[in-house]
Amino acid sequence: QRTRTRHTQTTHLSKTLSLSLNIKYNSVSVCVSIFIVHIHLSLSGLLHVEEMVHYQRYHQFKKGEEAVVEDEESHTLGLVCGNSGYNKRTRPKLLSLLFLSLLSCGLILAPQLFNFPSNFSLLSSFGVEDGGLASEMDVNAPLCSSISNGTICCDRSSIRSDICIMKGDVRTNSASSSIYLYSSNNTNGFIDYVSGLTQDGEEEELQHEKIRPYTRKWETSVMDTIDELNLISKRENSVNRHGCDVQHDVPAVFFSTGGYTGNVYHEFNDGILPLYITSQHLNKKVVFVILEYHDWWITKYGNILSLLSDYPPIDFSGDKRTHCFPEAIVGLKIHDELTVDSSLMEGNKTIRDFRDILDRAYWPRIRGLIQDEEQEAHLNLTDKLSLPPSSKNSMELKKPKLVILSRNGSRAITNEDSLVKMGEEIGFQVEVLRPNRATELAKIYWALNSSDVMIGVHGAAMTHFLFLKPGSVFIQVIPLGTEWAAETYYGEPAMKLGLRYIGYKILPRESSLYDDYDKNDPVLVDPTSVAKKGWEFTKKIYLGHQNVRLNLGRFRKRLVRAYDYSFAKKNRHFHLQSQ
Repeated sequence: QRTRTRHTQTTHLSKTLSLSLNIKYNSVSVCVSIFIVHIHLSLSGLLHVEEMVHYQRYHQFKKGEEAVVEDEESHTLGLVCGNSGYNKRTRPKLLSLLFLSLLSCGLILAPQLFNFPSNFSLLSSFGVEDGGLASEMDVNAPLCSSISNGTICCDRSSIRSDICIMKGDVRTNSASSSIYLYSSNNTNGFIDYVSGLTQDGEEEELQHEKIRPYTRKWETSVMDTIDELNLISKRENSVNRHGCDVQHDVPAVFFSTGGYTGNVYHEFNDGILPLYITSQHLNKKVVFVILEYHDWWITKYGNILSLLSDYPPIDFSGDKRTHCFPEAIVGLKIHDELTVDSSLMEGNKTIRDFRDILDRAYWPRIRGLIQDEEQEAHLNLTDKLSLPPSSKNSMELKKPKLVILSRNGSRAITNEDSLVKMGEEIGFQVEVLRPNRATELAKIYWALNSSDVMIGVHGAAMTHFLFLKPGSVFIQVIPLGTEWAAETYYGEPAMKLGLRYIGYKILPRESSLYDDYDKNDPVLVDPTSVAKKGWEFTKKIYLGHQNVRLNLGRFRKRLVRAYDYSFAKKNRHFHLQSQ
């Protein structure tokens, strides 16, 4: 029984060593592991090494989880249990084992001791190059970060979206809602001499994955409306070769513009931002293939798409031709609400880098709008020239610009006119912006990009905070029952962009619901308890049937604070010149 126990312990230690060698490339820890195992073998006095067999381990990705398939015997040292009658000539000697330990450590530490290149290792001496086993075993690397040719790899670990990568001979077949990956070789690169046809004469399927390329994976109701794609890996038969109608030499990104498209928040959060996150590392050398293609969406966001891709987008369902690509990314990566996680981006890109894309996308059109405005202003030039010279002061202080995003219907500010007057009295140049679905984004961008402060009531239009310059002030009016959503979807992302964010939580008396419910009703005094009843209650009560009447005395304090900050910032150069 003791012998069996020691055999189990030694096998466990051997597995630990194997795991250490395969996963953690820390030279010191490997040396210590070898030394401990050798000491354990020498002190046991019951075991001797008979044989060591190594087989290759392989990885298979499915359902978002990594399934490691191993031959249990191939990863352990073949150890023979014995007793006092075993052959003493084969018994490991302590001195010999210590010598082996030192030799092993010497080989592992040699690169550090003799200043070899940092990428030199024992693995490289066995023909494993960068991007091979070493990168595949990097425990910090995301799933599917490095795949071999002829492979489909799907990462389904995120609650927000699935993403699959196909590498090799990728071909579209819109009629069957399929993307095929053809291969005449095994994934390990060796030629396969087995027939590529089944008994029925059909091409053999090697792998079949299904994916809905939209970034709201957890919302079953909306995901059921998204077209599903079949990703199929087949072994190609030379007799039944599939031709390409259009051959591309750059990768493709497949995604859907269905779902909640039509709502500006979802258009940016679920579509445009994830598209930037997924494709920016390709440096515009990528083709966008769109499911549930909308001409109006292309028109609306064409300026942004042109800065992410050098190629025209493809309507997956409408274009019946077979498009061939060397690689395909199916689905989009999403980090968080309206933001970019720099730690997950190549080159540590941030949300500010995305905003730079918006700047470059809209400024050509904005310059045209400015020229139109200047031509209109030219009509009043005579009146301006008739003013006495003393009135034209190049050193005149500039008023901060306040933009109020106005809402129609629910969550409107019912005393908006009084708010405008108060803003002007404080010293702002006030502009009321009433965007709708038909409003050109460049015009909204121009109004907000040139502003110092933006005010708006919680809702999808708050997505336009992305158009503000970092350092600007964003005041979000938060109606009853919307605090969590307001802070999560807009407040926190705004601060990540570098805005000065002020969340103004209204009091029950500032809500139109105050006239509809008893003063002690949970709807007014405990919105959290109402929210626990479900989204439909929140949507019906707080989003669909609530307007806001601001307490201007209370709100003024926030607005004055925003003015003081913006005025000092806007006229900083004036003060420097006057000194």
